[in-house]
Amino acid sequence: MAVTLTEAAANRVQTFLKNRGKGIGLRVGIKTTGCSGLAYVLEFVDELAEGDEVFEEMGVKIIVDAKSLVYIDGTELDYTKEGLNEGFKFINPNQKDECGCGESFTV
Repeated sequence: MAVTLTEAAANRVQTFLKNRGKGIGLRVGIKTTGCSGLAYVLEFVDELAEGDEVFEEMGVKIIVDAKSLVYIDGTELDYTKEGLNEGFKFINPNQKDECGCGESFTV
């Protein structure tokens, strides 16, 4: 079981953590919301919670709670720039569909 980062995503997370001045890593998780049912959540982590799984990729710690890992196991997090838009992109092999606006997904 794992969640991984591309080099672009790892560099971006390292920059965010450095600018923030604290934090041990990035939490990747899910929440129930939207048309399709699930949405990704990203947040900085200052301390681990009970049951957290920690993966390390290119010097960046990725923290995932057990509930979320079931839905995002095998996911790769990328950071892309397309024209004026930039942001994190989730490549999740478990994802079956997503809503039209791309805000939520189903597994």
